[in-house]
Amino acid sequence: MAFEGLSDRLEGAFKRLKSKGSLNEQDVREAMREVRLALLEADVSYKVAKDFTAKVTERAIGAQVMSSLTPAQMVIKIVNEELTELMGGTQTRLAEAQHPPTVIMMVGLQGSGKTTHCAKIAKKLKGEGHRPLLVACDVYRPAAI
Repeated sequence: MAFEGLSDRLEGAFKRLKSKGSLNEQDVREAMREVRLALLEADVSYKVAKDFTAKVTERAIGAQVMSSLTPAQMVIKIVNEELTELMGGTQTRLAEAQHPPTVIMMVGLQGSGKTTHCAKIAKKLKGEGHRPLLVACDVYRPAAI
């Protein structure tokens, strides 16, 4: 899947942080360089990746480490918060059409998890009393149908 590579790269960057007892500005900058490269390899826009890592670096360098967290855990916490904010920051419900059916189209790169995500959405909607219908439209991978 597309996100496995991103996840592995992020884990590698954070593993290097965790191995250090204390962090300095250079450690944070190196980790954010790895994060930026991981985002770029996952086809995230250069501007988005650059702005994201700049925000995290600024927060991480100026952050007071909470007493219950190590410096590496604090950087990971900041990255998590910034990723959540980047993706919208809040939870929203699916918009439903005034007159059924409600149509939801999923688009994305091969292997990014569209089919799996659709199945999970359908299961959630079924649990809420809806009657979801999945339509397979992958003309390049018949096995996905």
